[in-house]
Amino acid sequence: MAEDAAQRVTGESIWLDGEWVDWDQANVHILTHSLHYGLGVFEGIRCYQGADGRSSVFRLPEHLRRLYDSARINLMEVPFSQEVLHDAVLESLRRNHLAEGYIRPLVFIGDGAMGLHPGDNAVRVSVISWAWGKYLGDDGVANGIRATVSTFARHHVNSKMTNGKTCGDYVNSILAKREALLDGYDEAIMLDTQGLVSECTGENIFIVRDGIIRTPPRATVLDGITRATLIEIARDQGFEVQECPITRDDLYIADEIFLSGTAAEVTPIREVDYRTIGSGKRGPITEKLQSAFFEVVKGQNDRYSKWLTYL
Repeated sequence: MAEDAAQRVTGESIWLDGEWVDWDQANVHILTHSLHYGLGVFEGIRCYQGADGRSSVFRLPEHLRRLYDSARINLMEVPFSQEVLHDAVLESLRRNHLAEGYIRPLVFIGDGAMGLHPGDNAVRVSVISWAWGKYLGDDGVANGIRATVSTFARHHVNSKMTNGKTCGDYVNSILAKREALLDGYDEAIMLDTQGLVSECTGENIFIVRDGIIRTPPRATVLDGITRATLIEIARDQGFEVQECPITRDDLYIADEIFLSGTAAEVTPIREVDYRTIGSGKRGPITEKLQSAFFEVVKGQNDRYSKWLTYL
């Protein structure tokens, strides 16, 4: 993982339950329900500084909609409107002096009753933003990373509802990520309970074979916003994109593989389980989509300006 991703996150102000709090004073009680049982939802959002010097948040309405969808899936009533959180996201960037940054809205259950049922415990909300570079490293984005198929299976769609971005579900990701790093890899590719390719620990996955781009069906993975962005851009550029089942051996014989996510952006995979993918470096279709993506988020393609919310 990139060195900057491992450094302590810090800033000046955090929005917590409708108030601005000094960074080191944004604390919660040790009996906070979500801390014990993992029921909470969150989003990851990025702000980019464009070529013209202006800063914009990428697909902010879509991220906030998914946050509220995640809360509904988990029977959580968010006590603030999307408009309030929209303004809090922008103000968080301003207060923390970020021309570029990562934004983390978090909805969680506070302290009060204990046990699995949270009773009338308050649903609390925060918005945090900080400077965060390339999640899988600058070299990984340019030259590709090494990945392994994890021994841990991804959640079944009816044991964990995959459309919700739920805090506790990421224990599954942490276990797979740690295993991969201990084995000398950069990332883990996770199969579902049927043995088909699902996603990575925090990213969606695409493969390229004979010029056709394939990705696992939306119904079985987190409906990634970067994933949807790349599918639209690729189709606009004339590529065929198929949302279909992918097997483990499809990975090994792919011409190209790349990951997508708010944190990872667009990152190629150059090796899986000691098998070189394609030429062993970023492939031409990956590079084309990667370049197109960064042009979009930097405000250099007017066709997709609808996705940018300027500070």
